[in-house]
Amino acid sequence: MKVLICGAGIAGLTLAWHLERSGWEVELVERAPAFRDGGYMIDFYGPGYEVARAMGLGDRLEQVRYPVTELAYVDRDGRRTSRLTMPPEFAAKVVSLPRGELARAVHDDVRAPVRYGTSVEAADQDRHGVTVRLTDGTERRVDLLVGADGAHSRVRGLAFEQEHPFVRHLGHHVAAYTLTDPELSRRVGDRYEMLTVPGLMAGTYALDGGRLAMLFLRREPDPEPPADPRATLLRHYGDLGWILPEALRHCPDPPGLYHDQVTQVHVDEWSRGRVVLLGDACQAVSLFAGHGASLAMAGARVLADELAAGDVHDALARYHRRMRPVVLEVQRFGRRFVRWMAPSGKWRIAARDAMLRLAALPGGGRIFVGSLINEGHDLISSATDARRG
Repeated sequence: MKVLICGAGIAGLTLAWHLERSGWEVELVERAPAFRDGGYMIDFYGPGYEVARAMGLGDRLEQVRYPVTELAYVDRDGRRTSRLTMPPEFAAKVVSLPRGELARAVHDDVRAPVRYGTSVEAADQDRHGVTVRLTDGTERRVDLLVGADGAHSRVRGLAFEQEHPFVRHLGHHVAAYTLTDPELSRRVGDRYEMLTVPGLMAGTYALDGGRLAMLFLRREPDPEPPADPRATLLRHYGDLGWILPEALRHCPDPPGLYHDQVTQVHVDEWSRGRVVLLGDACQAVSLFAGHGASLAMAGARVLADELAAGDVHDALARYHRRMRPVVLEVQRFGRRFVRWMAPSGKWRIAARDAMLRLAALPGGGRIFVGSLINEGHDLISSATDARRG
């Protein structure tokens, strides 16, 4: 059996890992010109982490993880307004690392080569397979085409109606970049610090080598990207104090500066014939919902398991039935949570700080953090552990 996977991110690479070990002939194409390192910090845990451990990646992830001892909100002068010390249970269950490090760990264990700078141009299918034309002009005949090519999926556009509004804008824009400044990195240390004012959030975490990962969230009803993302960041954040004036002096232009809408993807069907969607192409829950990487790896494992169980068409239907309900639930959580990341008013900021101060009381951190970890774990486990049928 032959499969072409369009998209060499976490979802596509995880599926390739499983299918090639099940005897499939696997080829990956990726529209980016090279492997994309770096990325924003993620908290990786739950069934996706269990999938990674089953793949033998546990030791690798332990080597590249970063300790998170505290979550802290600061004011314009850098004074902490609320904080939450992470309990030992957090370190035991959660691996904090840049998204690119997780993708790299999977990538390095995949046997199939990745053809970079290439995507799918056209796809014509029948009952028995798919003829795929790539953007480099070559053709493939495969048994299955997988669109793991992100929220703005090219494969999804070919398989379904192009004009359908699959991507849902959540009223925010996000930006991220990494800078090198040993003094700023030392000042932040091993805590995650955030500054919020109505409609704006800036967060940071220190990396090795004197680096600092920056993340920005801005309320913006217009989904159109700004013509100059760097200038937009400087205009909105440049006078907010804290470490931002120094950090923004290091702000690069794209592609070093990542900028996008905060979006979710809503697709009623995840497959059409022998074309199937995976990862953010069908289940983007948004950056601030969390669980995205865990869902990506868990979804890939579920799809691989179902394909190993029998007929391709039946396998795709079972994969959809198992995964879509949990994606919808995590998306609902994300739409609620994003409002607290860049609160619209001072009262929300005060309420959030009060909640964290309560959580900081003896035992409160274990309850607060534990509830978030267990909620995500239980949601995704409900799909990955479901019985086939």
